[in-house]
Amino acid sequence: MPTKFHIDPGVFKAYDIRGIVPDQIDLAAAGQVARAFVAEVQPKQVVVGRDVRLTGPQFMQAVIEGLSKSGVDVLNIGQVSTDEFYFACATKDLPGIMVTASHNPSEYNGFKMVKKMPNFVMAKEFRHRVIDAEYDDNEITGLVKEESVTKGFIDYLLSVAPADKMKPLKVVIDTSNGSQGPIWEELSRHLPIEIVKLCFEPDGSFPNHGNDIIQPENQEMLRQKVKETSADLGLIFDPDGDRCLAVDDRGISVPGDWLTALLAVEQLRHDPGATILYDVRASDAVPDMIKAAGGEPFVWKPGHVYIKQEMQKRGIVFGGEVSGHFYFKDFWFADSGILAGLMMLLYVSGLNTPLSVKVKELEAKYFLSGEINSKVADPAGVLANVKSTYHDAEINELSGIAIRYPDWHAVVRPSDNEPLVRLTVEASTRQLMEQKRDELLKLIRS
Repeated sequence: MPTKFHIDPGVFKAYDIRGIVPDQIDLAAAGQVARAFVAEVQPKQVVVGRDVRLTGPQFMQAVIEGLSKSGVDVLNIGQVSTDEFYFACATKDLPGIMVTASHNPSEYNGFKMVKKMPNFVMAKEFRHRVIDAEYDDNEITGLVKEESVTKGFIDYLLSVAPADKMKPLKVVIDTSNGSQGPIWEELSRHLPIEIVKLCFEPDGSFPNHGNDIIQPENQEMLRQKVKETSADLGLIFDPDGDRCLAVDDRGISVPGDWLTALLAVEQLRHDPGATILYDVRASDAVPDMIKAAGGEPFVWKPGHVYIKQEMQKRGIVFGGEVSGHFYFKDFWFADSGILAGLMMLLYVSGLNTPLSVKVKELEAKYFLSGEINSKVADPAGVLANVKSTYHDAEINELSGIAIRYPDWHAVVRPSDNEPLVRLTVEASTRQLMEQKRDELLKLIRS
C-alpha cells in the first residue's frame, strides 16, 4: 500500500528542499524523500546527518528508515554542521542526506542531498521522484551504523589552517545556537586564541537572534560583544554552519564581498598566482585586491551548485559569495563556514595593524548599497526594463542583468525561489551610489 505523505511542491528549491513542518512537509514525506533519493542515486550506503532543529531527530529517523527499507545501508553521523556532513561524504566517498533547513526559521526543516562531493541532487529536477512515484520495501533491510566523524573533521581543518600560524587573538564567536558550538569548543583547545562565546548552546528554537546572518539585526549581539570585550575580531555562523561573516575590532560588520577579498589575499599567500572566483554581485574591491595580491579574478554566478561545479571544472582554489559562503579546493570545492573562520584568524594574524585599518581603507574607496529585495509580479519584465533603460551600459547577463559605467555599477537579478528582484549598487562616491540605488529601485518597483 502506498505511503501517505504531505509535501508542498513549493518546498523544492533550486538546490535543496525546505518547508514549514508539518504544513508544507510532514514526517512521512521525509521517508519518501529518502526512497526517492535511492531511486535517483542508486547508492549502496548513504551518510545521514542533521542540524539542531527541534524536528530534526524525527526527520532523521524517517530518512534512515526510508533508506533502510529501500535496502540501503546507512552511516548515521548524528547532529553535525553542514560542512562536517560534507567532510563525511567526501572522506567516506559516499552520497548523503543532510536534514537541515539552512538559515530558515525554526518551524522549517528540509534536506540537502549530495550525489558525490561536491555534486548535489538538484531539488527541482528531483521533485517528480518524490511527488509522483511509489516505492516498495526491499526484501533485504539495509544496516544502520552510527559513527562520529568530528575528530577527523577537526584534525583535517587544522591541517588546512595550521594553529602555529596564528597569533594570540581575542575573538568573539557567535554560532547562532547551531551545531558548530561544540566544534569551536574543541578547536579552541588547539588554537592560541581567547574565545568569547555567544549563542554556543545548540538549540533548535533559536532563542537569541534570527538565522540569516547577513541581516544586520542578527549581527547586533556580535557587534556589541566585540566592542564590550575589546576583541580583535568577531565571527558569526548560521545555524547549519556553512556560512561565515565577520565583524572588525570596532564592532563594524565586514560585507561578505570584502570578506571574500580578505580571504582571497590569505589564500594567495599559500597559492601565489592562483585563480579566485567571486560572484557577480561583488564589490570591485574583490577583483582589485585579488590582482594586487598577484591572483587572477574570475567572476561567476551566485549559487553553491554553480560555484562548486565551476571551481571543480577549472581547479579554482578559492571562491566567495556576498552571502558568506566560502569555497575551498582543499575542502572538495565545498563551502565551509568553520574553515572560513579559521582562515580569517590566519589573515588577521598576518596583519601588522588592527583589522579595522584595512576595512577603513575599503570604506573610503568602495561605496556599497548592500543587497536590496523588492517583491515584484513580473521579474522577467523588470529585468527587460532595466536592460532597455541602461542600454548604453556595459551589460553582463551571467546572472540577471549587470550594468556597468565608469563610476558605478549594479546587478539586478531574480530570486531562484521567490517572486523577488534583488539589487546591488556600488559607486565611486556615497552620493552617486545612493542616487543610482534610488533611481533603480524606482524603476524596479514601478
